[in-house]
Amino acid sequence: MLAADCFANPTDPALDVHGLPASHWPQFSQQLSPGLQAYAASQGFKAQAGRLLHVHGADGGLSRAILGLGEHPSPMLFGAAAAHLPSGNYRLAPGPAGLDPTQSAIAWALGAYAFDRYKAKSRAGARLCPPAGADMAEALRVAQAVYLVRDLVNTPAGDMGPAALQAMAQSLADRFGARLEAVIGEDLLAKGYPLVHGVGRAASEPPRLLHLTWGKDPAAPHICLIGKGVTFDTGGLNMKTGAGMALMKKDMGGAAHALALAQLIMDANLPVRLSVLVPIAENSISAVSVRPGDVLISRGGRSIEITNTDAEGRLILADALAKACEDTPDLLLDFATLTGAARVALGPDLVPFYTEEDGLAQALHEAALAVSDPLWRMPLWAAYDSDLDSPIADMRNSGDGQAGSILAALFLRRFVTIPNWAHFDIFAWSPKERPARPMGGDATGLRAAWHMLKARFAQ
Repeated sequence: MLAADCFANPTDPALDVHGLPASHWPQFSQQLSPGLQAYAASQGFKAQAGRLLHVHGADGGLSRAILGLGEHPSPMLFGAAAAHLPSGNYRLAPGPAGLDPTQSAIAWALGAYAFDRYKAKSRAGARLCPPAGADMAEALRVAQAVYLVRDLVNTPAGDMGPAALQAMAQSLADRFGARLEAVIGEDLLAKGYPLVHGVGRAASEPPRLLHLTWGKDPAAPHICLIGKGVTFDTGGLNMKTGAGMALMKKDMGGAAHALALAQLIMDANLPVRLSVLVPIAENSISAVSVRPGDVLISRGGRSIEITNTDAEGRLILADALAKACEDTPDLLLDFATLTGAARVALGPDLVPFYTEEDGLAQALHEAALAVSDPLWRMPLWAAYDSDLDSPIADMRNSGDGQAGSILAALFLRRFVTIPNWAHFDIFAWSPKERPARPMGGDATGLRAAWHMLKARFAQ
């Protein structure tokens, strides 16, 4: 599905969609006919967030729609209109909320998304005429990047294994004239990625490390993105339950985010040098699986006692982070579906991120508010760092079950040697439908990260 399919031509006939804050409903409703007032009352409509009121004409057909914006109006609520209005063309009527037109267009496209690889859409979608003042190039760019994440995460592991994810990265590189190198299988040991090899060595498809580079100006700021690419996670010998494996096709969501953010950077021709490192492995089970109690040696030579084979994502990220820091980028961002503890702490919507740079944290906070893509800064609490100490190795890969997201971030920090680093412990999934967020794979934190990058690096 293409984001452009969600939009009509500006001059096409279209029905109005009125976005209405709940506080304006009492006055607005007085302008409606008695019959429509009665209909709204029968539906319990009071302009609640994401609720739609269909207004029909004398011929019985839809003549316009009223979208509730609730007590806290957000442009993301227009995604509910895209998802639930009948097929046809619509335009956003000027309203009292004064919401950003570009973000409203993005929300419409996000709400209209459908994963159609295996099942055709049941109907044509509702299309939006570009809102007045919207930057439609930016809206399409952002929406298509979110679509990329959703498509990759929604695709089952049988069709999105290590080779398929590499092929997708190669097509992205080819599209924008980037270079993609891949270190595969036993070559990982020869070239210094032993943790990636260890995690993926039990699977039928060999693990690999992808390195995408783009940008020719050596004086340009260097941005490095890293994404966890575990294409399926059984938990290894510390095997997950069936319920725990149910969504593990999404464990490559960090890789999807890194590649989608790279797509945004290249499509917008941001004046930077870009590196993307994607360690890819399937955490499977066989006679050669890493065992609890084994000791693996990381890139750079530090020893790690494996106390839990289900804490594998941080291992492959450690090799990638070490490699990234060798090139001293000006900014390093990593994305990973790393811990269930992050969901216990903050739920599925709110993305915890970790950084020791207050300026970067503030920039991400402001970006998250600007584009309605929530983030929450979590502490790299130094007092917990000793929980990762091992009696037989330089460190162990998991703690005792408390502060799991913080400990995972502290583990990663041991491999970071530059100041400007942020780690995002994402979910990459929407467990139920919400405005602009259909149930299924989703981009969480992507739009905020992109907004921050534009503010920092765009000319």
